[in-house]
Formats: sequence, C-alpha cells, structure tokens
Amino acid sequence: MLRTRVLGPAERLPSRPVVESSLDLAARLPRLVLEARRVSASVHGIHGRRRSGPGETFWQYRPLVTGESAARIDWRRSARDGHLFVREREWEASHAIWLWIDRSASMGFSSSLAQASKIDRALVAGLSLAETLVEGGERVGHLGLTRPVASRRIIELLAQAIAADRAGGEADLPPAAPLPRLAEAILITDGLTPADGLARRIAAMASAGARGHVLLIADPIEETFPFSGQAELFDLEDGVSLRVGDAAAWGEDYRNRLAAHRETIRAACRQLGWTLTLHRTDRPASEGVLRVASLITAARGHG
Repeated sequence: MLRTRVLGPAERLPSRPVVESSLDLAARLPRLVLEARRVSASVHGIHGRRRSGPGETFWQYRPLVTGESAARIDWRRSARDGHLFVREREWEASHAIWLWIDRSASMGFSSSLAQASKIDRALVAGLSLAETLVEGGERVGHLGLTRPVASRRIIELLAQAIAADRAGGEADLPPAAPLPRLAEAILITDGLTPADGLARRIAAMASAGARGHVLLIADPIEETFPFSGQAELFDLEDGVSLRVGDAAAWGEDYRNRLAAHRETIRAACRQLGWTLTLHRTDRPASEGVLRVASLITAARGHG
C-alpha cells in the first residue's frame, strides 16, 4: 500500500536512511513506555483482577487461615514477624496471550493530522494492553521475542526485547506457526500488506483453535486521501514511486480498494471467530486499548 503527498518544487523520493531513522525506536522507547503506563492506568480494572492459584510466579504473602495445611506455611517469612504466613503464587491458566506488533517500514508514517506515527501508536497500544492484561491475571508474551509471563515489569521486558530485536523489525506479517488451542493473539498492524497473505497467517495461527484480535492502525490521511492535482505516491518498503495526474479522481478508486482490502481481512477474522478493530492515529490511544481489552474480557467471560 502507498503513501502519498502533493509534489513541491525540487522534491524527490526520500532515501532509505530517512525511513530507517523514523523507525529507530531506541531514543523514543522511554517516552513510549511512560505513555503506555498512562494509557494502562486509564483503563485499569477492565480485565478482572490478579488472583492466586497454581503457578510459578510469586505474588504475595498472606496470613495463614485457620484450617489450612501447615505444608503451605512459608517458615522463613513467618520467622521474621512471629506470625504464620503463606506464600501465594499467581494464578496461571493453561493459555497465554501473544502480542505481535508490526514494525515494518510502512508503520513509520505520520501525517500532520495524526497525534503520533503508526509505529509509536502501535507500541503504546501493545505495551499498555500487556500491562492491563497482566494486572488482570494473564500471561503475555511477544511472538518471536519473549515467552508469556505475568511479570509486574511486563512493559519493561517487552520494550527491552523490542529495542534489542534486529531481525524482526522488517517483517510485515506475524509468524506462521499455529498457536496452542487455549492461546490468544493480539496482532497490531496497519494491515498494509497483501490481504490474502495476512488472512493466511491468521488462519495458520488459529489452526489449532487459538482465538485472536487484530488492531488495525491507520493514519487519517490513509483513510480519506484528501488530495487533488498532481501527486506522487511512494512505497516506503520497496522504494518504488508512482506519479498521479489527477489525485482527486484517483482517490475514489483508492478508497474503494482500501475498503475491499480490509473486508478481506475482516472476513478472515470473522470466519475464525477473531475480532477486528480499526484505530486511527488522530484518536486517543486509550480508545483502541479499551476496545481490545473489552473484547478479550467478553471472550473470557470475566465480569
């Protein structure tokens, strides 16, 4: 899919280093982490509560309740205060939630109408969803980068893994491997890759019965194509360009093709019982996060 702008004097296609610079996350991640924490706090409590149960991750100490087995007592902790304490672990279901955040070149685009670039919005949404879900007792990992964990440091763990990743940043499709039956996926992408290819990846991930949610990130200019006159369109990932003599007339065909492209993705999600949410970067990040968290809550039957 192509980005467009009106031609100006002596303008030319931007070089690859410009694109790479727009996607260099190391300097921006600290700010994005803070933004993700703010968004997560705004939707806090939407996905249930942390709860104790069988698992490996320490959660808290609590006083021994009359009638409980002495085998549950943590004697080292109890010796410090002269009271009997039980060491509780976090509940870990047999399923996990897998994130995948698209960091391909097209995600670096941001127009003057947007609050943030698509990649920045995708990272904020993904990190804040991870914290919200962990607070609700889920385990979250990033496909190809981290295993699912229920750590209170989930945002930092994911941010560090993303910053260190050099191999997966160009991929515009998630891994094709099927997910376990009780797993759940959240794919955060602009979807600007061949729709049938994305549909096949979703089908592969869901082949064992995994559920999932697609959060499509869109810049408002990509939605409306508000141009007229001569324009040049260029593909940030392949470096090819196209000159358009009448952008206004071309725009109608573009919008129709974009609608058909998205319908292919939507139909693939619908067939597999997955959900699709469109989120524009001129809207607050919390809207997309709240929508996806609510869909997961509804699927899990949480109150």
